[in-house]
Amino acid sequence: MKHADFVHLHVHTQYSLLDGAIRLDDLFEKAKEFAMPAIAMTDHGNMFGTVEFYQKAYRNGIKPIIGCELYVAPKSRFDRDPRSTLGNNNHLVVLVRNAEGYRNLMKLSSAGYLEGFYYRPRVDKELLSQLSGGLIGMSACLHGEIASHLIRGNRDAARRAAEEYRDIFGDENFYLEIMENGIPEQTIVNEGLLDLSRELSIPPVATNDCHYLNRTDAEAHEILLCIQTGKTMDDDDRMRLQTDHFYLKSPEEMKAAFEYCPEAIENTVQIAARCNCTLDFDHIYLPRFEIHNGTSPDEHLARLAREGLERLMPKILKEGNGDLRRTYEERLASELEIIKSMGFPGYFLIVSDFVNYAKKNNIPVGPGRGSAAGSLVAYAIGITDIDPIRYKLFFERFLNPDRKSMPDIDIDFCMEGRDDIIHYVTEKYGGDRVAQIITFGKMQAKAVVRDVGRALNISYGEVDRIAKLIPNTLNITLDDAIKQEPRLREEEKKDEKVRKLLAMSRSLEGLKRHSSTHAAGVVISDKPLVERVPICKSPHDDVVTQFSMNDLQAVGLTKFDFLGLKTLTVIKNTLRFIKEGRGIHIDINNIPLDDKPTYELLVKGQSDGVFQLESTGMKEILVTMKPDCIEDIIALIALYRPGPMSMVPDFIARKQGRQGITYEDGHLENILKETYGVIVYQEQVMQIAGAVGGYTMAEADNLRRVMSKKKPAEMELEKPKFLEGAKKKKINERKAEIIWKHMETFAEYGFNKSHSTAYSMISYQTAYLKAHHPVEFMAALLTSEKNNRDNIIKYISSCKDMGINVLPPDINDSFRDFSVSGDNIRFGLAAVKNVGVGAVDSIIEAREDGEKFTSFYDFCNRVDLRRVNKKVLESLIKCGAFDSLEKNRRRLMEGYERVVDMAQKRSRDLASGQFSLFSTDDIKSDYAIELPDVPEWEQDQILANEKDMLGFYITGHPLLQFGDRLRMVIDCDSEALMKREDGRSVTIAGIVSNVRNVTTKRKETMAYVTIEDMKGSSMVIVFSDLYRVAFSLINSDEPLLVKGMVDSGEENPKIIASEIIPLKDALKNPFTSVHFMIDVERAKSHDIELLRDILQRYKGKHRGYIHLIADNRTETVISLGNRSTVDISEDIRIEADIIFGSGTTKFL
Repeated sequence: MKHADFVHLHVHTQYSLLDGAIRLDDLFEKAKEFAMPAIAMTDHGNMFGTVEFYQKAYRNGIKPIIGCELYVAPKSRFDRDPRSTLGNNNHLVVLVRNAEGYRNLMKLSSAGYLEGFYYRPRVDKELLSQLSGGLIGMSACLHGEIASHLIRGNRDAARRAAEEYRDIFGDENFYLEIMENGIPEQTIVNEGLLDLSRELSIPPVATNDCHYLNRTDAEAHEILLCIQTGKTMDDDDRMRLQTDHFYLKSPEEMKAAFEYCPEAIENTVQIAARCNCTLDFDHIYLPRFEIHNGTSPDEHLARLAREGLERLMPKILKEGNGDLRRTYEERLASELEIIKSMGFPGYFLIVSDFVNYAKKNNIPVGPGRGSAAGSLVAYAIGITDIDPIRYKLFFERFLNPDRKSMPDIDIDFCMEGRDDIIHYVTEKYGGDRVAQIITFGKMQAKAVVRDVGRALNISYGEVDRIAKLIPNTLNITLDDAIKQEPRLREEEKKDEKVRKLLAMSRSLEGLKRHSSTHAAGVVISDKPLVERVPICKSPHDDVVTQFSMNDLQAVGLTKFDFLGLKTLTVIKNTLRFIKEGRGIHIDINNIPLDDKPTYELLVKGQSDGVFQLESTGMKEILVTMKPDCIEDIIALIALYRPGPMSMVPDFIARKQGRQGITYEDGHLENILKETYGVIVYQEQVMQIAGAVGGYTMAEADNLRRVMSKKKPAEMELEKPKFLEGAKKKKINERKAEIIWKHMETFAEYGFNKSHSTAYSMISYQTAYLKAHHPVEFMAALLTSEKNNRDNIIKYISSCKDMGINVLPPDINDSFRDFSVSGDNIRFGLAAVKNVGVGAVDSIIEAREDGEKFTSFYDFCNRVDLRRVNKKVLESLIKCGAFDSLEKNRRRLMEGYERVVDMAQKRSRDLASGQFSLFSTDDIKSDYAIELPDVPEWEQDQILANEKDMLGFYITGHPLLQFGDRLRMVIDCDSEALMKREDGRSVTIAGIVSNVRNVTTKRKETMAYVTIEDMKGSSMVIVFSDLYRVAFSLINSDEPLLVKGMVDSGEENPKIIASEIIPLKDALKNPFTSVHFMIDVERAKSHDIELLRDILQRYKGKHRGYIHLIADNRTETVISLGNRSTVDISEDIRIEADIIFGSGTTKFL
């Protein structure tokens, strides 16, 4: 095929965030259509997309030209004077010619962010002069320095600038860019540039400053600019490109436009021919790990592993025999050999080093994460705490010798210690060699509709309505949403405004929207990072790589995941509370795994705060499954996901003996026995491949990957090999075919057992602590959630259910955060509104320097009243922090100022030496003051003050007065709402904590009302008709009953209210019937039998009905008849809800 004789050298992809609208796949499709031999990527100030661009270019048979449109500061890059810099940064395009140019561009782009950033990443001419080698410079657009001078009519300045850039880049390495974009100023600039070209012998080059792919994308690009600048299309002063010429024009269009200067077209091909930079994806650059005794990394790792295994042997052999030692030693030797042959000993040493640093410095580390838990070497050197042989985990699932790729060991650290670990590796390897990793947010379906809606100036309500119609499916596209949701199709069909909204949203969907810092990733380089990759600053000022995680690995850099896991902080604080309060030291990694109280807690579904096991769905499965060993918890964590959830009923039925367990072949029994004949884990697929098909573990891991990714062509290649292996083991072909089919089915859903095992240990540890030390555990849990109001409410409610009192703050007992006070939990002082850390520290210091405060006056005398000011005191009084000194809060509130004034006077008198001859007791008595004799506030005022100061009700709750009667009128609470299906009717009760009024398009008022109950809060949408009726109730402090329908259109379900009444009125009306709402998809015949038993035990006088609901769309109502009348009680509700799920039972 003949190549085109024009190449685009100035192209902005989507990595010019919210400015470029060109997706790389689309770019290369268009470039192939135009038969272009090469194409450049020149994003604004960054190299974010370099690796993806390079790889996709070669996959499409096109030469990639790596470049960047730099911002050049008018003076120094260090100048931040807004008078001389704002809006005056000059654009300059640079293209990479060779390896030297690539290294220099990385340094230029990095310096722009690290040294020159001021609204934009900026370089300066000093830096360009030092780093111009291997680069070609081009004068850029109308914002280039030379063009700017020409627009202002300053030809001499333009000539000087052109000469300066030519001198910086060298003869033949600087070009004057001319464009034909329909902008009048461009014509003036082109004439000036061509004059300079002739005068200075600087060649011209034709470009088009492409920002979008097709001419028809111009409007969508304008909308993108509105999203960037926060403007709408109706704003006259919005940023725009003036014409619709900034698209990827065809070579014919470009040649026609520059017919007057064919040299400029020819130069594009010449420049492309000169740009020949090759990126290396074949090397891995591990940071150097210093070993001071002169041994090699291989020898050092082997020694550490053998010594570590020897230390673990007493624990390993506790329940084993002598042959077990040989098994472990052989496995260790095998793993070490594979690690050595793949060149990864250094990696293991690095990870081991920072993990052991954490452990030595009392920073909790998780027992393991991901497939690394399958490594005995990792266990021996302290990276994990999981015995892979005990749990049948395989090294090849982690590191496959048949497929060389970097090992990936993710480590969970205590949330409070994660930054310390990053600081440690930064100090050890050098600040210039360690950075966090960039990540990019995309304009996904719902988000892009909202962004575009704002830019088109469509009302929030209309956009919100359309966005909610998009199903909550991960990574769903707008096209798929329209196919799946008929209401969305109907809106698009009938409404022109919606049609345009969706069309423009489709044009921008999937584009990169913003950059941020990866939650866990840290990269450590063998040399200064800027010599390997470009770096930049994140919005939060972290130094991060400009390449995302996968691109970093492609260029050979090593990333480590340092994850902050809040649960490890909870465990740490629980153990600290136990040690401080009870003097008991618990080695959490050596607790018994067969502890009966722990499993009893789980079987009862009392798993609030238990890692991975606290969701409503998990509680229901725990109650039904009745786990009694660690293997059950491992399986449960693996099964509780979309897909394998359908296997849970069979798993439970087999565990409980209600369903028979059969094995297709005797080889499978040992593999599937622990999961009752069900394939749950990826490792089991590997074991079956080995036991039946004769695969090695490395081959079995490859088969597992092929099956899990459902690659039909590769599976067809594997199947004969599997059947042949089965034949050699004398397994008949029919059985082998059935086994293969089972593997195909379950491999798609199979979970990584290594990860499930590691995380089940944390689940078990938290359950164990909750079972044996509930007060300490809940105090630690509340502390970890101190910034999450809904979770605090939920866990305070859990404490009440457990018989644990959560007491208000107390100046004699509280610390900064939640603490243990006997058998109770005490709120921390830092939780009180208006009470800052300085005031808290002053109170604690005064208390620890002497003794407990004996009176309010004593308190005022001893604390620093500059830090504990009157506003702080008012807040502490209102929340009850002085109740131990004065129980009447109102009395203290009305008299505290006189006490403070007297304490301050005493302090001044003492400072002046006025009472130096008297004793302290005499002085105190002289300044004593009586508080006013007034009655205490009413209970509702006390609760309102607590709520105002703490954000929570502590000594009571407005709903508590209704007691058990509350459950008779509601079928849902804020916690259960999270699991309710869209469109399901619900009834909740609570207190209004916030009202946000919204004016509709019809100029009517509706409201978003936050209703708070004892589990958290729920959002209730009150449309205008109901709003008018319920206005006074919504704006009162009265407990309310809300009936409505679940709206799951967004991430957090809301309730669309149909009725709002006072709760006390709802409780006046007696009920006449009981209704059981049963999902036919979930219910089993055994469940119906259990319901029949309940109906027999709770006979009464009320009519009963069963509602069979299918797909949440059809409902069949069956009357139980006059012979099966039942009692209306909380007991019948609880028992039925345990079987069929929360919200099953309704009283009407």
